[in-house]
Amino acid sequence: MPILEGEPSLTGSNDDVPGAVWRKNGECSCALLLERCRMFAGLLPDAYAEICRAANSRQFTRGEILHFEGDAVESVVLLASGLVKITKLGQGSGDAILRLAGHGDVLGAESLFSSGRHFTTAEVFRACRAFVWDARVFKNLAERYPILQRNMVGILDERLRELEDRFREVATKRVGPRVALQLLRLLKSIGQPGKAGVEVCLSREELAQMTGTTLFTVSRLLCDWEAHGVVRPRREVVAVCDVESLRALSEGISPAQRAGSQGVASWPCRALGGRREEKCAVACSSLPFRRRRGRLVD
Repeated sequence: MPILEGEPSLTGSNDDVPGAVWRKNGECSCALLLERCRMFAGLLPDAYAEICRAANSRQFTRGEILHFEGDAVESVVLLASGLVKITKLGQGSGDAILRLAGHGDVLGAESLFSSGRHFTTAEVFRACRAFVWDARVFKNLAERYPILQRNMVGILDERLRELEDRFREVATKRVGPRVALQLLRLLKSIGQPGKAGVEVCLSREELAQMTGTTLFTVSRLLCDWEAHGVVRPRREVVAVCDVESLRALSEGISPAQRAGSQGVASWPCRALGGRREEKCAVACSSLPFRRRRGRLVD
């Protein structure tokens, strides 16, 4: 697809953006990106051209705030690369992370058509390149092309269903399966291949903020899972070494139970003098965490 007249483009490396639309010369085409973005699905080529001409290309660095909760909506942002952390301010200390926005996500459009103010705070988590529209210009475009608003409803419905699932997990599941489920979601959205496995670039504190638990609890779980070869946590990175075991943990199946069901030897259980864990899974499940793993009780 040729570059449209007046179309903005972005330059730079595309190594961190799987599936992004980049040209051989390192430029990201706004028109090609729009064609593959769910918000702009169903438009005709002439519409893509008009929307692209109204956009400006921008780059944002890690830690930069795109908008605060309560700010008036001044622009709409389409991410071409990088990640943005969407948070809700807590009444006490700490924030709740609602989601991580990445390649192809649009920020600010939903608030523009409701109260005109942002409901969340958006902070750059990984350096971003983006296309930006002035809020008034984007609103006029959306009114001219109603399919944009229909697409927006579909996107919001999907986000609502995910938040409902996460709320149900907080209400009905123990913390271990909740953290495992969230890691599985993150593998699909931001996971990247690494030496130890598929890496999720997220700190333990941020993982706790996404799962409604504490930094201490997440650290304890990751250390236990690391001993079983499921993950390998590092500073601001969690490498998933065994996806199937992580999926079993999300269903409430411990490594000992999974190993026993497969008829293979499991890891030594320190709680009962190093005997195989499959032989003492029932006993371990009733012991305090301090005695089971030699760590403090949550």
